[in-house]
Amino acid sequence: MKASQKSLSLGLKQSMNKFKLKSRFKPAGDQPNAIDSLHRGLSRGLSRQTLLGVTGSGKTFTVANVIEKAQKPTLVIAHNKTLAAQLASEYEEFFPESAVHYFVSYYDYYQPEAYIPITDTYIEKETQINEEIDRLRHASTQALLSRPDVIIIASVSCIYGLGSPKEYEESLLKIEKGDNITRKDFLHKLVSIYFERTNADLLPGKFRAIGNSIEIMPVNERVVYNVKISGDVISEILRVDPVSSHVLSREKTIFLFPAKHFITSKDKRETGIESIKKELKIHLKNLESKGKLLEVERLRRRTLNDIALIREIGYCNGIENYSRHFRGVPAGTAPETLLSYFPYTKEGKPDFLTIIDESHVTVPQIAGMYAGDASRKKTLVEYGFRLPSAMDNRPLNFKEFEERVGQVIYTSATPGNYEKEVSENIVEQIIRPTGLVDPGIQIKPIMEKGKYKGQIADFIEEARKTTEKGERSIATTLTKKMAEDLSLYLKEQGVKAEYLHSEIKTLDRIKILTEFRKGKFDCLVGVNLLREGLDLPEVSFIGILDADKEGFLRSETSLVQTIGRAARNSAGRVILYADKVTGSMERAIGETNRRRKIQIAYNKKHKITPKTIIKKIHDITEALESQHEKTIRSVLEMDKKLFEKNPKKLLKEKEGQMNQAVKELDFETAAILRDEIKELERIMQSNSGKSNG
Repeated sequence: MKASQKSLSLGLKQSMNKFKLKSRFKPAGDQPNAIDSLHRGLSRGLSRQTLLGVTGSGKTFTVANVIEKAQKPTLVIAHNKTLAAQLASEYEEFFPESAVHYFVSYYDYYQPEAYIPITDTYIEKETQINEEIDRLRHASTQALLSRPDVIIIASVSCIYGLGSPKEYEESLLKIEKGDNITRKDFLHKLVSIYFERTNADLLPGKFRAIGNSIEIMPVNERVVYNVKISGDVISEILRVDPVSSHVLSREKTIFLFPAKHFITSKDKRETGIESIKKELKIHLKNLESKGKLLEVERLRRRTLNDIALIREIGYCNGIENYSRHFRGVPAGTAPETLLSYFPYTKEGKPDFLTIIDESHVTVPQIAGMYAGDASRKKTLVEYGFRLPSAMDNRPLNFKEFEERVGQVIYTSATPGNYEKEVSENIVEQIIRPTGLVDPGIQIKPIMEKGKYKGQIADFIEEARKTTEKGERSIATTLTKKMAEDLSLYLKEQGVKAEYLHSEIKTLDRIKILTEFRKGKFDCLVGVNLLREGLDLPEVSFIGILDADKEGFLRSETSLVQTIGRAARNSAGRVILYADKVTGSMERAIGETNRRRKIQIAYNKKHKITPKTIIKKIHDITEALESQHEKTIRSVLEMDKKLFEKNPKKLLKEKEGQMNQAVKELDFETAAILRDEIKELERIMQSNSGKSNG
């Protein structure tokens, strides 16, 4: 068994893989010119380009064509998880044979560590990690280290510290049939790369040992490797389905990456611990000189406790705050991030392509991360909660980010001043392949005036008309509370509506959008989350409430983006509810009408009749759904007829099967049966309630 970078050359690296774009469409409208111009720019070595593409003009398809021509690993950065998920599903369809991965923050809930001096309140870091998203993060980094045809769609979490790719890669375990190793040493190897032993269900990053068989679930895929050891030799390696226990294949060699991204070899760990101790000694003296005795005791106790854990098990909560010591780099050194896992030339220059989607929002978001993090960490250090080196556990600042991304293409319908200033080539993509034109715009008053009923009553009337035609509506509000209240009121008025905003969990947001497209409800109410990148061709009507309230949500850029949501439907129309026409409204309407005029003239010249985009409804949550949940759904479907005939009998049979599975130590099957029983009992209770009613 070997654990070195060299192992990649022994079969893991697949250098022959290339990007092959699959689509039934061919570039049309402005797309051919945009593709050629951007690719020529890359070939000439231009570092910054902008694709100014109107909503619905197929910017993603244009970029996909550029990726195929460039044949370079690609990082696509989106400003929120919902947009990232949508882009991931689109690129998966374009490149079915390549490695397309989704890399976002794995926290469904995240409260950063902080201290508020004015109230003497310490807020401990709290997280609720989504295991499936964590698995996808590992799949992303492992793909980057093992093949060239990789597209990673990431949120801005890609600029946060992730751990050294060198340590991660060098800790790779190559397990080969015929290797000489004792069972004890094998288990020790797994623990050394942070796999956890369990006697219950196998989850990513865990293993269980039954006799001479060791079952391992890697962190990047939903399979189990059953490694059998006979006489201190690996006699068999089976790749097994974790649910059915069917043997999928017999392997000669497998590779296991570490279960965590922050990993340190034993030698570097000891060196790092000594470095932490030195910094602790210096900083304690500094605090003592200022008379901060409480802070001295607080910092000493915490740091020594962390050191003890790191020495004992190689890990502690918040180990990333000591990452500089384990890397052996000076203060102020930029952290290792997802960008560090992409390829670089021998000269150390980035050798990959970066796409910054909806750049007018994403660029400022990237630029703002560093200062906010530094302010919070500075307070923690000042009051003895962290060592100064914790300041180096941070996101990249904007200059560092720019140095690490190489050639960049910004895409937006409304690029910001920054993109316009730095771009050496700006390509306009105004003509849509479908012939669709920007929507017509109407202004109606907010307050009831004469024949107008006021914005809410008028929106309800317009939404009902839209629903009668089998189409969908969107209402945009100024606050989350307004979105929730309006959604509730619409339901009371007989309009099927749901709200959507940033407090809704990542995967739930995606499910809501999918149900909206499928027609399970007709009206979506939201705030600015609805503005950028949401591809909803079923939407033909958008009502922008309080359009004359100048500010971020009703700026020229925001209004143009919101109006664009209706541009994927041939019947698209927008109503701006306003009692006065603001400067932002005037400019947004003027730009929309400019584009509309160009589009109508093009259609007339080429005799094109606009057609609503017909797009497959693909729910990325199906891919993110755990295999366990999929199996339960499948089993329930198979048992449906038996359940309808005699539900109590079926429940007894299932309970007997579950108990037998437990006796045989088959916990995977037992867990599936347990959850199926719960669901069957819920259905019985629901049916009973209906009959009683």
